[in-house]
Amino acid sequence: MIGYIPWPSMPRRKRGRPYTYSPTVILRCFIVRIWFKIDSNNALHTFLELDSQYNRKLAIACGLATIPCRRTFDRRLKTISTDIKERISTMGYLFIVERLVDDHSVTAIDSTLMKAKGSVWHKSSMKKEVVPHSGIDTGARWGYSHTKGWVFGYKLHLTSTTGELVVPLTADVTTANIPDNKMYVTLTSSSSYSVFTLPSLRYMTADPGYDAKKLYEYSKSIGNRFGLSCRKIRKYLQKEA
Repeated sequence: MIGYIPWPSMPRRKRGRPYTYSPTVILRCFIVRIWFKIDSNNALHTFLELDSQYNRKLAIACGLATIPCRRTFDRRLKTISTDIKERISTMGYLFIVERLVDDHSVTAIDSTLMKAKGSVWHKSSMKKEVVPHSGIDTGARWGYSHTKGWVFGYKLHLTSTTGELVVPLTADVTTANIPDNKMYVTLTSSSSYSVFTLPSLRYMTADPGYDAKKLYEYSKSIGNRFGLSCRKIRKYLQKEA
């Protein structure tokens, strides 16, 4: 399906050789890694190289004439991180305008904490800018949620539809210490296709982490009614009907 979607045009590289594998091919390989829960790029390379009919079909479906080495996966998966956000927005837009999802006007926004790999970096050492040993992700930060407690890592921010088929509309990743309400404007205005200006997306539901007066005012300015209870919004829609 990825190959049939008209993605935003990628800027040309100013230096170096042209890519051997297109961003679409690399993204297909990334989906294979996620789907089969492969824990590293090296394991992904080994998996795609397995001499079996099924694995050969997977490689062909990804668009691979040859299997990229681990270093290629390491390098390319880092470079397409920003492109993935744009592609998620594009797919969300197409799912809505093509009516591939239920015609619900309620969307949702939320976030989840993700642990960083390796050991944690304690706040006392962080303040002193001392890394006690190797294997610590110094780019990660501490964040707190009522369900997971304190987590050293990152935070996935996501907006999605709320019908029977849940489709992501926009997404972004930050360090774990970034408050949810700081990402609201970014997530609802980051799409080049202006997902949240579509008439069908009139209501946004969120938890109390997004409760801020300026967010209500911003939502009103883009024609989106912002509420903290999905149940209340649905009752309002029933009254309108």
